[in-house]
Amino acid sequence: MAKKGVQLDWETFSCSICLDLLKDPVTTACGHNYCMNCIKGFWDEEDHKQSHSCPQCRQTFTPRPVLLKNTLLAVLVEELKKTRVQAAPVDHRYAGAEDVACDVCTGRKLKAFKSCLMCLISYCEEHIQLHFESPAFDKHKLVAPSEELHDNICSLHNEVMKMFCRSDQQSICYLCPVDEHKGHDTVSAAAERAERQKELEGTRLDIQQRIQGREKDVKLLHQEVEAINSSADKAVQDSEKIFAELIRLMEKRSSDVKQQVRAQQKSEVSRVRELQEKLEQELAELQRKDGELKKLSHTEDHTQFLHNYISLSPLSESTPSIKARPLRYFEDGTAAVSEVRDKLQDVLSESWTNVSLKVTEVDVLLPQPEPKTRADFLKYSREITLDSNTANTYLLLSEGNRKAKRMIKVQSCSCSSHPDRFTYYKQVLSRESLTGHCYWEVERSGRVYVAVAYKNISRGSSFECKFGLNDKSWVLDCDKNRYTLWYNNVQTPLSGPQSSKVGVYLDHSAGTLSFYSISDTMTLLHRVQTTFTQPLYAGLWVYNDGSTAELCKLK
Repeated sequence: MAKKGVQLDWETFSCSICLDLLKDPVTTACGHNYCMNCIKGFWDEEDHKQSHSCPQCRQTFTPRPVLLKNTLLAVLVEELKKTRVQAAPVDHRYAGAEDVACDVCTGRKLKAFKSCLMCLISYCEEHIQLHFESPAFDKHKLVAPSEELHDNICSLHNEVMKMFCRSDQQSICYLCPVDEHKGHDTVSAAAERAERQKELEGTRLDIQQRIQGREKDVKLLHQEVEAINSSADKAVQDSEKIFAELIRLMEKRSSDVKQQVRAQQKSEVSRVRELQEKLEQELAELQRKDGELKKLSHTEDHTQFLHNYISLSPLSESTPSIKARPLRYFEDGTAAVSEVRDKLQDVLSESWTNVSLKVTEVDVLLPQPEPKTRADFLKYSREITLDSNTANTYLLLSEGNRKAKRMIKVQSCSCSSHPDRFTYYKQVLSRESLTGHCYWEVERSGRVYVAVAYKNISRGSSFECKFGLNDKSWVLDCDKNRYTLWYNNVQTPLSGPQSSKVGVYLDHSAGTLSFYSISDTMTLLHRVQTTFTQPLYAGLWVYNDGSTAELCKLK
């Protein structure tokens, strides 16, 4: 019995929120005791309400009470601790702050096992037994414990809401159709639930499909990040290797030039010194000869003078004199190296734009918005020029190789036999390759074909060399009163407003190629959907004599 009394005391001094012995005990106005931190935490969660309540009896307080430590309780708790009597295990059958309590239990309430939608009461396992044993409760609907049972009561008629008004989209009781909802479309709550359940299942199915799709997308993007990082690392490594090779090549060429200069320097200095030595020897001989003649000139004996003069040896053959002239030694070599430097700078300058463009045109899976207005298209505009090496000799290029005009006579060309030249059809390709997102416009007069093509399109006189008559090119035939698209020798007549300007939009990675008629507005003439396997080039085919086609400046 003594042990039971201690157990009772222990439970008496336990907090009903944490179910442990009171810590810094406080007492509410309704007489219940809690740990200070437990009741503060409970009321913190109720701060959004107008009042605060007791977790046990539900009495409300306005405003929020300021609780002070109950020193008497604190002393009793400390005395209880000194007894060192082990507390019995916490009985988890009792309802805590987060649980739904049984509405039938008196005193300390047990956790609710079920809630009854007919009774609008929650029951513990003991008090619910009558619902299972008595036939009178067979039609009662038992659900998981809920604190929202009273939300099922009609505020006007105090009846359970078992119907649904579709007109007002709200739950109602059986009396509401007689008064407030008279003449409305009403059904039983069960019928509406069944209908909404079907919608719910359909929505869930759609959500699950979208979840699967998004999971797949997330996985693809994760793989894309790995691929981007791997590709970038490899590009950096390969670029460093290539530039290192270029540096080694330049160092090798610098060493070669240095060796050549030094070898030539040694050879030329040797030749000069050899001649210098010869001249010095001749100079010494002449000086010696001059001394003999000077001495002879002072001989007073005429006979002796004549004898010695006749016996003089003749002068050796003189070395040709060195003529003074402007001298150039290795300056020409320096100029040649400087010329190589200038050409290399030009090549790097021309090529660097393409290198930078390729680096920034990384193709990833991120969706790109389709341009809607001309301003949107102009964001992707490209400065394109015509490649004179591909131009048919009857085409005259001008305006910085952006304009092509069909001429009656052949135009002179320094490299008319270039392998890239269109020899029969009056066609020309762009110098720049096109990948990623590109937009350009062509201003025309007369009949002109606006095309895109792969670089390896044939250049001869057969039909397969024409834009649109092969699988390597797509072309829009812009005639006076009609448009026609050609691809692989198949024509597609098109309708649209006639205009002297045509816009072309390419999304290489998406495989779309669109042609637009440009006037005050943009009108889509045709969109090609395919898979591009190579970089593309803009093309022009100027059909009639005197007709012109110009790649417009858009920036």
